[in-house]
Amino acid sequence: MSEKAEKKEEKEESKAKSEGDATGDKSEASNLVEAANIAAKRLEEANTKAAELVRQQQELIARQALGGQTAGASQEEKKEETPAEYAKKVMEGKE
Repeated sequence: MSEKAEKKEEKEESKAKSEGDATGDKSEASNLVEAANIAAKRLEEANTKAAELVRQQQELIARQALGGQTAGASQEEKKEETPAEYAKKVMEGKE
């Protein structure tokens, strides 16, 4: 081969590579778009699940409020009376 033919062939190869890079950029861009779409879909699904969990939690809180229960409530302990306290009540006529 002559030098002119070799140079022409090299130019064609470099041109083909640059065109290939351009199409490679397009496919890379479409891959990025697809990845973003997949991520957006996963976020939407997670938001839907989170909204459902919040709804269930609100429902639980409402049931507890209607049932007379609260989150931090504890039952009052009855205090035992001493014999002296009992005698005092009886003498005052409260019992």
